[in-house]
Amino acid sequence: MIELLAPAGNLEKLKIAVHYGADAVYFGGRDLNLRANAGNLSEKEIEEAVAFCHDRGARAYVTVNIFAHNSDIRHVPDYLAWLSDVGVDAFIISDPGIFRTARRVAPGVPIHISTQANTTNRESALFWKEQGACRVNIARELTLSEIAEISSAGIDTEVFVHGALCISYSGRCMLSLYMTGRDGNRGECAHPCRYRYALQEEKRPGEYFPVEEDRRGVNIFNSRDLCLIRRLPELADAGVSSFKIEGRMKGLFYVAGVTRIYRAAIDYMTEFLDQDTGRWIDDARPVIPDEFATGLDVYGSRGYTENFIDGPPGRRDMLYSGRQARSDYSPAAVVVQGGSEPVLRVGHLLRPGDRLEYMDRGIGTIPLEVLEIRDLEGGVLKQALGGDVVRALVSPRFNFEEWAVIQRHEGKAA
Repeated sequence: MIELLAPAGNLEKLKIAVHYGADAVYFGGRDLNLRANAGNLSEKEIEEAVAFCHDRGARAYVTVNIFAHNSDIRHVPDYLAWLSDVGVDAFIISDPGIFRTARRVAPGVPIHISTQANTTNRESALFWKEQGACRVNIARELTLSEIAEISSAGIDTEVFVHGALCISYSGRCMLSLYMTGRDGNRGECAHPCRYRYALQEEKRPGEYFPVEEDRRGVNIFNSRDLCLIRRLPELADAGVSSFKIEGRMKGLFYVAGVTRIYRAAIDYMTEFLDQDTGRWIDDARPVIPDEFATGLDVYGSRGYTENFIDGPPGRRDMLYSGRQARSDYSPAAVVVQGGSEPVLRVGHLLRPGDRLEYMDRGIGTIPLEVLEIRDLEGGVLKQALGGDVVRALVSPRFNFEEWAVIQRHEGKAA
C-alpha cells in the first residue's frame, strides 16, 4: 500500500528493521551523510546490507545528503559509482552538486531528495522532478493540505511520521557549529537544541535566571517528538508514497519497536482498502486503534506532537522540562540464530529465572522465562553479561526468529 521506510544506524539495526517489516531502510556510509556519529556502514557492510535487503524483498537507500564543500565533492564520483555497482536502490541527496554528479556517474540509480533540501511547495517538487529525481522527502513544516498539494505534482512523496524533530527548518541549522564547532550540515550535530538554558543579565555575571520555573533551567529550543500514527489514513489520502521513521542515532530497541508498530498500523489500514479500486471500502477511512499509539510509549520519547500537520505548532508542542515518557522496558537480547534454543547476543545482565518478553511481529509479545544459559561450547553459565553471545533454553519453547528482539519489563525480572 505505502512504503514503510526505517532507519539503520548500523548493520544490526538494518537487519532488525527488515525483520520487523520495513519495506525499505536508509543508512549512510562512513562519509558524506548527515549522521556522522551513527555507527554507519563500511563498504563491506554496505555490500552485505544490500544483499540482505534484496534477499528479503526490501530496498536499500543510501544517504549522501551533506551540504558538500569542494573538499567533499572530490570524493563523490568514485563513491557514487561504487554504490551503483553494489546495487543500492536509491541515493538520498540534498546538495545540487552531489545531485549533478550522481546523474553523471550513476544515471541508473534513482535519486530521492532529502528533507534537507527543504521542499515546501509544489513548484519545488516539480523542479526536482524535472531534474530527474523520482521522490522528494518533503519538509516537516507542512500541513496536511500542503502535503496533498505537493503529492499531486506527479512525484513520489516521502513524509516523516515518527521521531525526533529539529527546531530549525528541515534541519538546516548553524547552532551546533556556532556553539561547539561541529557542523550539523555536514553530519556532526551536537544537538544544542536539547541543552538546558537560563537567562543571564550582562551586569550580573554568574547570576542565572530560569526562563521557566524549573531549577534545572529550560529547554527553550526543544521540541517534543513527532508521532503521526493516528494520521496515517489521512496521509494516505493525501497521496503520500512513503512513511519514514527518524532514528539512525537511536538504539536497536527503538528501531525494532517503532518499526513493528508502524508496520502493524499500515497492515491494519490495508484491510480497509479495496484492492481493485485503491479506495477505502465503502469510502470509510479507517481509524487507527488506540493500542497502536499507546504501544509506542514502550520505546520512550520526549512526549509527542503532530507538529505542523494541522497548522503551526504551539507552546504545547515544545518540551521545556527535560525528557518525558520514560520507558520501563529495555532490550534484553537480540536473536542472532533462531530456533527453539536460540543463540542470543545479550543486551544487559541475563540470568536463569529472568522473565522476559519476545517481541513478535505485529504489536504482540510472548512472555517467557529463561531456564538455562549456556556458552556456545555447551557449558552452563550462572549469568551472561551485555555483549555476550550465548545459547538459551526458555519456557515456553517455540521457534525464535533470527533478528527478533527480546525485551525486559523492569520489575518483572526474577
